[in-house]
Amino acid sequence: MRFGVFSGLLWGLDTVVLGIALTMLPFSDPSQSASAVAIAGAFLHDALCAVWLLVYMGARGRLSATIKALKTHSGLAVMAGALLGGPIGMTGYLIAINNIGAGYTAIITACYPAFGAALSYVTFKERMSKGQICALLVALAGVMAVGFLSSGDSTLANPVTGLIGSILAVVGWGSEAVLCAWGMRDNAVSNDTALQIRETTSAIAYALIALPLFGAWKFTAHAIPHLPTAVILLAALAGTASYLCYYKSIEVIGAARAMALNISYSAWAIIFGFVLQDAKPNVATIILCLLILVGTILAASDWNELLRAGNR
Repeated sequence: MRFGVFSGLLWGLDTVVLGIALTMLPFSDPSQSASAVAIAGAFLHDALCAVWLLVYMGARGRLSATIKALKTHSGLAVMAGALLGGPIGMTGYLIAINNIGAGYTAIITACYPAFGAALSYVTFKERMSKGQICALLVALAGVMAVGFLSSGDSTLANPVTGLIGSILAVVGWGSEAVLCAWGMRDNAVSNDTALQIRETTSAIAYALIALPLFGAWKFTAHAIPHLPTAVILLAALAGTASYLCYYKSIEVIGAARAMALNISYSAWAIIFGFVLQDAKPNVATIILCLLILVGTILAASDWNELLRAGNR
């Protein structure tokens, strides 16, 4: 379970550092298209994660393992998961933000672990106890409440388009974990090779599809030599470590419980925002953070083991 906890913690750090980068010029230039800026940031993040993984796998002498994994059906499943979770899910997320605002988008997309858990049950018969399901619902309610608190300034440009984008994100992110879990059942595809396939596939798909679709290549090329790209490189390091923990967690405890732990990033992001940016949360937000952290841990825990440990 510790891998899942660290996946959420590190993704919270990644989120805050990436957010800092996007407040710097040229990303904060109001004359730039908001969608182009967002998709360029997402591309640079995944591309730099792929670079970190290339260094990591090269240092471990495991690049050949990734090449071998690509030739298997399981490797292809991971590639499909990468497309669903990366460009498709993230593009839907950005479309939703542009049409219904970040707050309402966060509320809707918080449901992706529930979708993933249902898909895991259908695919793997991966069960969660009633207590775990209740804990997951409590954590999801906490995430939605945090999104609601931040939705005051949200504008509804096109609610239908925003809803469709949110659904794309939910389906994409939830499906990614399940497909990767299926792929990692093959001994030829370990959690680190699966992740390298995922990030490399995602970066290539962004470059060939998403950036041209949003007309973002020109801005991306302009942004690369500036300081924020170095900050994104740091965010990508935290993101790479988070994904390594997340994929290991999927391999060890299953997709449903790994996703439950991963959504704790929304609470960790608030904590890191306070530490790194002095963004002081109010009492309600602090309570919601505790609710999310406790809910996610209980959703991924074996309650029988907790009860036995408590009786010792």
